Amino acid sequence: MRATLDFLLDDWLDVVSLTSRPRFADHTSETFAQVLDTCEKIARDKFAPFNRLVDTEEPRFDGEKVILPQATQDACDAYAASGMLSAAQDFEIGGMQLPYTLEAAANAFFAKASVSINASLLSVGNANLLMAHGSEVQKRVFALNEFSGRWSGTMCLSEPQAGSSLSDVATRATPDGEGAADPLGPRFRLKGNKMWISAGEHELTENIIHLVLAKIAGADGKTTPGVRGISLFIVPKKLVDAQGQLTGERNDVALAGLNHKLGWRGTTNTLLNFGEGKFLPAGQAGAVGYLVGKPGEGLRCMFHMMNEARIGVGMAATMLGMAGYEASLAYARQRPQGRPMTAGGKDAAAPQVPIIEHADVKRMLLAQKAYAEGALALELYCARLVDEQHSGPPAEARQATMLLEVLTPIAKSWPSEWCLEANSLAIQVHGGYGYTRDFPVEQYWRDNRLNMIHEGTHGIQALDLLGRKVVIDGGSGLKLLVVTVERSIDRARALPLLAAHAGELEAALARLLAATESAWSTGSPEEALANATPYLQAFGHVVLAWIWLDVALAAQALVGRDVVDPGFVPGKLQACHYFFDYELPKIDAWLAVVASRNPLCREMRDEWF
Repeated sequence: MRATLDFLLDDWLDVVSLTSRPRFADHTSETFAQVLDTCEKIARDKFAPFNRLVDTEEPRFDGEKVILPQATQDACDAYAASGMLSAAQDFEIGGMQLPYTLEAAANAFFAKASVSINASLLSVGNANLLMAHGSEVQKRVFALNEFSGRWSGTMCLSEPQAGSSLSDVATRATPDGEGAADPLGPRFRLKGNKMWISAGEHELTENIIHLVLAKIAGADGKTTPGVRGISLFIVPKKLVDAQGQLTGERNDVALAGLNHKLGWRGTTNTLLNFGEGKFLPAGQAGAVGYLVGKPGEGLRCMFHMMNEARIGVGMAATMLGMAGYEASLAYARQRPQGRPMTAGGKDAAAPQVPIIEHADVKRMLLAQKAYAEGALALELYCARLVDEQHSGPPAEARQATMLLEVLTPIAKSWPSEWCLEANSLAIQVHGGYGYTRDFPVEQYWRDNRLNMIHEGTHGIQALDLLGRKVVIDGGSGLKLLVVTVERSIDRARALPLLAAHAGELEAALARLLAATESAWSTGSPEEALANATPYLQAFGHVVLAWIWLDVALAAQALVGRDVVDPGFVPGKLQACHYFFDYELPKIDAWLAVVASRNPLCREMRDEWF
């Protein structure tokens, strides 16, 4: 993996060129390499050896606190000590001022080593949100303590009765008259329940800072319906003062139960009750919460965190796919079974060959390579866009923002679906052994199955893409993506090895655009969006075909140079060929139902099931 990561960063994305910008001027290619080396070592020593342990020794509640293996504490402490929690933050507040691309690449090692130990990304997203939308005091007290690792953070959106339907959020916030002048922000009392809260209760840090969506109740007790009534609140597990010191009082946030999941078993996942009266004295009903931003802007603020989280989910899915690929590749190279097919048939007296010599096993390994390495390139490309967005010239920054709008649903959904398929293929390569707990690939599949669900399900990403992202501002984001893809197509036409793929991608792009137009030709959202998920799948495959074509161009440029592994460049080119020959043709079936606005699914009736 490291060779691929270095190639994508150095030869494809030219990340070192970012050091010419003032923000990153103190860095060099050497400091970038040192960050990757350090994180790779911590992941190898503190995370990977305990991935199976945290899967079998799930979090448990002893009536007072949640118990986790000591290995989880050690891993989280090592991660915090590395400085990666504040990797992208300013030097002035203790950060490393790294490009986000480097931060994402470094965190890939932890996601691959043990995705369920590596739950710290929520703390980073929580703190980043506060840096963007919090008051100066909120930044100093809450965000900086999260960046240091002293405290951790969560994101509290879903509720037992609402799930992803945020307009139905029932948690209420009532103004606390006594806290109007609180330096931590306007103070409210919250009552309600939140479900599926990762890292919602533990003893890994001194405090847990919950970011909670709730609706402010008026004097009549009523709230504004829909998402416009949602506000965002900081609700610490333990109350703090304006200097960031614990007051010794516990806030009224109570663990109602642990969720026992198929995968990610090493991460505490909770149902939390806010304001049930368990911890605060009588007469002080409600968990203390401090308003972030303005009333009614909670969803806008929270989406700052959710968009980061969606790229993080995509990277987690990617690295699980990569872990399964590497495990099944190693297994296929050493597992003897069967004999070569010859003109005269099998020779039972001949020695067995490693299963990697069989064409169908090569097919499964090639698919995993194409999925995992393609997804890694996609996630790093999106991370590079974040750097353009925040540090590039104004024109480039605007274009990066437009491209991110269109690509974020793909960055979250595509790896979640196809790296899960990679994990399934990894099990298949192992045969019956892959279905046992003696090998790690079954755990990778279980861990990865969550990624199609959390931070916006596949269906939600599909509705967001077709219903908003490709049509907003007259489709300007989609048009910019088309121009970007066409640049790669033009470059590939000049290379005999890739010219055919350039033509295939051009034709696929035309079919995608035609289907987009046809889906909306009647102007009916009901008709257009009924097949949004097949559209998402087709869109994702077109994007990944472009990514692979562009990566192949960079790989081809290495021919004749001193590459340590002679199989590196041919391997990248073969994965590109595989994607175009085996994967890209799948879009025709998906786009057919989109373009025809096929009514089958939306016309299906409950009683017909």
